[in-house]
Amino acid sequence: MAGSEALAGGGSHGAGAVADGGTHGAGAVAGGGSHGTGALADGGARARRALLTDGVRAYGLIVAMWVRSTMTYRASFVMTTLASFATTAFDFVAILLMFSHIDALGGYSLAEIAVLYGVTGTAFGLCDLVLGSVERLGRRVRDGTLDTLLVRPVPVLAQIAADRFALRRVGRVAQGVLVLGYGLLTVDVAWTPLKALMVPAMVLTGAVIFGAVFVVGAAFQFWAQDAAQVQNAFTYGGNTLLQYPPTVFTKDLVRGVTFVVPLAFVNWLPALYVLGRPYPVEVPQWLAFAPPLVAVAAGWASGIAWRAGLRAYRSTGS
Repeated sequence: MAGSEALAGGGSHGAGAVADGGTHGAGAVAGGGSHGTGALADGGARARRALLTDGVRAYGLIVAMWVRSTMTYRASFVMTTLASFATTAFDFVAILLMFSHIDALGGYSLAEIAVLYGVTGTAFGLCDLVLGSVERLGRRVRDGTLDTLLVRPVPVLAQIAADRFALRRVGRVAQGVLVLGYGLLTVDVAWTPLKALMVPAMVLTGAVIFGAVFVVGAAFQFWAQDAAQVQNAFTYGGNTLLQYPPTVFTKDLVRGVTFVVPLAFVNWLPALYVLGRPYPVEVPQWLAFAPPLVAVAAGWASGIAWRAGLRAYRSTGS
């Protein structure tokens, strides 16, 4: 009997030890799995940060090279910059000529239109200065020179954006800043700290939104190959559209640039809040403060589009 009890007790202790061992083993495996997943996530985040750092560094080095090349011929740089300033200034001269015959356009005064023009002109000028070269991607796809960029240990987007960096484009930025300054000094607005803060925010977020449109248009050229004008319709055409108040366009067009291609978040929605004007399409007023979120979302979507286009590229002759 005593031997049977001893065997039973020993069996129960053994079973308990096995159970404890199994529990600890499972806990150890589970702990190891969570640590492994965390390590992979940390490794992916570090890789993305390293890629971004390398891209920005490479962009800066290539831009510095083109700036040094441009400044070798200073007189040429000054003339081309003035030409860029004058070419874009003609758009506002046309608006001034219109206001020599009318008092308001779409219910907006000259000063109010100058604010709209200045915000979008400055934002687009900054974007065009930094990313304007990506519109040449279609040409590189067609003639096969994109392949030379793929074999370099530098992000392709950074190389494309910095390729033939045109410092003369600061003329467009300067023209937009001057018109914006004129508009802000002459417009009749009850300024508050919030409205004052929204002006530089509009310029920065507008540049990011335009940049996202530039990148998406460039990604589209991986498939279309010869669609630079389609891209220009949304970039340069979008800039021209936003120079005028939304009341002069049809509501369907206003809805399109509000809910499909979010160009209205560059200046229409926030600027109309600053000017105290109603938006022609019924939207919540809080959307006037949404441009930073829209800029982040547009940048994220453009990154996905760029990676999809780059993966679809099959080089020439294939």
